[in-house]
Amino acid sequence: MGWNEFLTLWCGVFGAMALLGFGRSLAGVTRGQRMVRVMGRIERVREPRHDGSLSDGIPVVVSFRDPSTGQEFTVTNDGDCGDLVTTAWTGREIGVRYPPGRPHAFTFADDLQDGRRGLGWPSFAVLLVYLGLVVLAAIDWDWPWALLGVGGPLAVAIACALPRDTRRRRRHLDRLASVAPVQGRVIAVVKNVQTDEDGYTFVNRSPVVAFTTHEGTAVLAYCDSGLLDPANSRGRDVTIHYAPDDPGVFTPDLAAERRTRRTDLTCSVVVLLVAVAAVVVGAVMV
Repeated sequence: MGWNEFLTLWCGVFGAMALLGFGRSLAGVTRGQRMVRVMGRIERVREPRHDGSLSDGIPVVVSFRDPSTGQEFTVTNDGDCGDLVTTAWTGREIGVRYPPGRPHAFTFADDLQDGRRGLGWPSFAVLLVYLGLVVLAAIDWDWPWALLGVGGPLAVAIACALPRDTRRRRRHLDRLASVAPVQGRVIAVVKNVQTDEDGYTFVNRSPVVAFTTHEGTAVLAYCDSGLLDPANSRGRDVTIHYAPDDPGVFTPDLAAERRTRRTDLTCSVVVLLVAVAAVVVGAVMV
């Protein structure tokens, strides 16, 4: 089988998968569409154990009500419970989803809208079909078509997303700087130990900070950035800048957040310029 035949088969298989997935979504029978999605409430929060597992999340007790029966359930996040609970306070709302009639098979979700239409895999299949067509065009019509096929959509996507992302980052910084910071403390450092296929062990450590907002909300949260020497930060006092409408949005280093914004903007502009250059070179060479 030559490359042309293989790529034609590739596009056909993934095209059929995409059509099947979109058809199931239109019929409303995907797993994501059948899931029951409700908002739960954190009733209790416990401090994570120092040197415990990062994958356990912040220990919480959550209550939610099954809309079909009206029965209320109280659950914890012990074990595999979907999205990791990295920020918690009493009274915080948290998404809960589960198969119909099986509330005990719940998982937590940061975004209840994520996956609601079941279009993730069909969209990925469309992307694979497009990449197959680009490679096929490059083989049949020469390599400049690959530059056009990849650089063109990439340039359009970044050009459309860049203004929106810039506004979002600006609003993010404005929220963090809108109220006076509060004092917090690193109460624990949790870790995640991984071993690769060669037997090397990697340890990722994440400090857990505790702080109380000006409104009196006591927050526990993983702090993955903004602290020097995070592995030895337990007991350290930190200054926390947070968004008043959502204490889960916070940073111990506002200056670093500003630098990250500039770095992200620079990287996006560089990728946009590279994509535009690829399109120009491809158009000239075709």
